[in-house]
Order: sequence, then structure tokens, then C-alpha cells
Amino acid sequence: MGSASLTDLDIAQSAKIRHINDIATKLGISQDDLEYYGKYKSKLPLSLIDEAKVEQSNLILVSAVNPTPAGEGKTTVSIGLTDGLNKIGKKAMVVLREPSLGPVFGMKGGAAGGGYSQVIPMVDINLHFTGDFSAIEKANNLLAALIDNNIQNKANNLNIDSRTIVWKRVMDMNDRALRDIVIGLGGTANGIPRESGFNITAASEVMAILCLSKDFADLKQRLGNIFIGFTFDKRPVYARELKAEGAMAILLKDAIKPNLVQTLEGNPAIVHCGPFANIAQGTNSIVATKMGMSLSDYVVTEAGFGADLGAEKFLNIKCPVGGLKPKALVLVATIRALRHHGGAKSAEYNTPNMDYIIKGFQNLEKHIENCKKFGLTPVVAINNFFSDSEEEINYVIAQCATLGVKAVVSKGWGDGGNGTMDLAKAVVEVIDSKSNNYKKLYDWSLSIEDKIKTIATEIYGAIDVTYSAKAKLQLKEFDKLGVNGFPVCMAKTQKSFSDDEKKVGRPRDFKINIREFELAAGAGFVVAVVGDMMRMPGLPAVPASEGMDIDNNGNITGLS
Repeated sequence: MGSASLTDLDIAQSAKIRHINDIATKLGISQDDLEYYGKYKSKLPLSLIDEAKVEQSNLILVSAVNPTPAGEGKTTVSIGLTDGLNKIGKKAMVVLREPSLGPVFGMKGGAAGGGYSQVIPMVDINLHFTGDFSAIEKANNLLAALIDNNIQNKANNLNIDSRTIVWKRVMDMNDRALRDIVIGLGGTANGIPRESGFNITAASEVMAILCLSKDFADLKQRLGNIFIGFTFDKRPVYARELKAEGAMAILLKDAIKPNLVQTLEGNPAIVHCGPFANIAQGTNSIVATKMGMSLSDYVVTEAGFGADLGAEKFLNIKCPVGGLKPKALVLVATIRALRHHGGAKSAEYNTPNMDYIIKGFQNLEKHIENCKKFGLTPVVAINNFFSDSEEEINYVIAQCATLGVKAVVSKGWGDGGNGTMDLAKAVVEVIDSKSNNYKKLYDWSLSIEDKIKTIATEIYGAIDVTYSAKAKLQLKEFDKLGVNGFPVCMAKTQKSFSDDEKKVGRPRDFKINIREFELAAGAGFVVAVVGDMMRMPGLPAVPASEGMDIDNNGNITGLS
């Protein structure tokens, strides 16, 4: 294993980084097709997507157990697996989401992998990168400004009832003070006073739309379909009525193009878009995934948080929209995380304890069962930590075997591609066996309640679903709006199968409560908000930003 004294930033900044031309050459991309953002990153034109090649490529989805403070390393495994596939002679690349500045400066950190399984330039990727988040933010807020301008404008007023407006402004930072605010104060020249608020940019419907759009025409149509609110006579109002979609699409003209970077080992990587999986669909864009599949024989991609959120949405929303069929699924678990799900406290995460592992394995077991419901038998990647005991590892491997699942120790953090070759071989073996046959969990034509119940009972293990009075009223509105055929995007805590983050492991005999709904008509799904979920996170008591600095030479410290 690599030196534990080196931070991810140390490793990334000391790496030999190749010019982006060299990475493009590996993929057979002409330099004329690259849109440069410095020497080490570039945009790729959508014209490189080849549907025939997409059909032939092998898509590998990486997901995980419910996340814990102990860490799982899903992105690290995704990058390591890609390097491992290349080590065993396969043409492979990784396709990931872009990090949000909120978690970078808050608590979770960045999303460029770790140790010797990272994508670089790590600092650029974790900060402003190519400006995609900024473009999404501006497009979102342009629509917000147009809405308030229309309310103020007597000549061209759409008669929007300001009390029904659901569209919020966004910013890419954790800021709880902006969740609920009053705007339009200061007199008649400053607008109509009303309650509003901010979401984090990753939770913007514009982000969701960009992730699901197939091209510019699809993008504009989806932007035009954004639901704003109702008129005073109860008629729904959409962004197209404000003639907003064209201008919003202009702001997204570069953001729609995937970003090409590289792994520490010089293998190609695409990083594009970044919706959270606990409040949005949690996967990179369809165009990024298809770009990767057009350029490589094997494409590794990840879906955020545990498989109950990211993988469920990837398989029930993204795949049907994009016509994608994953041929393998990797479930990431760590011995430390299984100890947590077995009841270990933070001080016990690095102490071997078979009792915790036996109980905590139930969380992994449920995720394995869920994957099989999609026609996919997963490969379990045991992301290696120094505190893992052989007894614990062997128990997990043996228990997985009883479920018909192969578990492999992955050492990508410490050894890069050399440490993931066994995992790569296991994944290729599954693909070559053609034993997987992906299918979505539910039919979109079911009622919204039936779709939610299917997810809650089949994936979470709940015994029933309850609805608040507000949620019941919203269901009646959805019936009138004709959106019952949309899939459902659950907004739920990532820490538990239930809606109570304290119920770790495999909780049983619980109910899921739907607090309210949000309609993402442009993205084409209904968001069901479960429990106390919020779409604008707050910073922790000691934010990660306190440990960051930059010196006179531009050297950054503390970024992870």
C-alpha cells in the first residue's frame, strides 16, 4: 500500500501529468476536435458520439453500500478499476461527475478519487474546472430573473400568482441562511415582495436537464418545459411562455460538452455534470457516458452515494432515457463501513471486530439483493484499508459467495492499477459470461404512488409509505398536469435505507414518509422529498475550508 503520510493532494500535485493532446491521441481524437482549457483539460464536441459504437461498448456501473463516516471510496475504486482494466490490456476509460464547491469547502471533500487512483488536474477539477457549474447557475438564475421581471411588468404580464412560484435561485455553496428568504423588498421599483430561497447548484433542475439531454434540440425543449407555478386562474406556467429556453441554452452552449482529463496513470477520463444522488439523480450526463462508450471498449461510471439512491436512479431514470444497458455492476464496500453498519463507533472503525462485520454485512447483503432485481449480479469490491483483518475479509468473501457473488479485494488507493487487476479480471469475466440482463424495476406507466411504493418496499425494505397532507394535495395537482407517467426521483438521506439516518445496517419494519413533491417537468421526473431532506446544505461546525491555504507561489494545501 502507498505511503499513508502522503495526502491525495500531495500525490496529485507530484504526478507526471501528460498534455491533453496525448490523452486524445490514445482515443483517436483529432486535435482539431479539442477545445482547450489550458494544457491538461479540454471540451469534446457532441459530434464524436457514435451510437453504433455505444451499442458495442461495455458499460460498468460502480455503486456502494450506504455511505458512512468511515468512508467507502466509490470514485477511487472507479478510477482504480479503469487503470486496472488498461493494465490487463483493455481499452477503458472512466466517466465521472464534477465536484460541487459546497462539499469541497464543507465536509465531504472533492470528487477526484484518492491515493494513487485519482483523476487530474485534481485542483482544477475540484474547483472551477471548465466553468460548467457557473453556466448552470447562470442559466437557472436567468429564469428566476425573468420570472420576477414578468411579475413586475404590466405590459407583458402572464398573470403568475407569485405565491405559487416554485422556481428558486441557486449557488454552488453550502449556505443554510439562504434556504428561505424574502425577495423584492425596497419599494415598488425593486419587484414584488415574496417568499423564495436558494438551492445548491447541484440540485438545480437545469443540472438535471443538462444530464439527461441528448443534444441541443432536446436541451431547449426540456428547458422550455420547466414548470414555474400557476396563474391566478390556476393555469400552469412553463419557462417556454417566458421565451426563456433559447437564452438559457446559449448560457449552456459549452457546458453541454463533456470534459476530457486523465487518471494518474495517463488513462483517459471524462468528468461532466454533478447532480447529488440524495436530492437529484446522482449520475453524470448521458452525453458524457455515450461519449466514453463511443471512444472506449469499456466505460466505468459511478452513481452517487449508496446503491439505494444513485444506482436506483441510474437504472430507473438515466438508462431508460439514454437507452443505456450496463453489462456489469460493482458494489463497493469497506471493512470499516461494514463495522459502522454493524454498530461500531468512530473510535472503533480501525479495530477488527467480527461481531460488527457479521451484523454490518446485512447492509451489503440488501444492496446485493437489490442489484439482482435489475437483472445484474454485482461484483463486490472490498476497498482495502490498513486496518482490515484477513478474518474479516475472508468472511465477506465467503458470505458473498453464498449469495452467488464474487468479492475481490481492491487496492487502488495504495497501488493504482496494479492493485485493481484482480477486480478488473472479475468484471471482465462477468461481462464475457453475458449472464447479466439489465431491466428497470418499474413501469413508468404506473401511478406515482405505485412507483414510490415499489422503490420503498423493494429497494429500501419499507413495509409501507405514508404521505403528508401537502403531498396528497400535490398528487392531485400532478394528475391534472398529466405527469403521472414520469419516473420518480427520491430525495432521501443517503445514510440509511430508511428515512432516519440513525437506522444503519439493514433496518426493518419501517415506513417511508413523503413530506412533499417537486415537479421537474423539464428533466422529466417527479421528485419525492422524504423526511427532512433539504436541497441547500449547510456547512459543518468546522468546515474543510478552515484547513485550506495558498502561498505566494500558488501552491495549495488542505484541498481534498
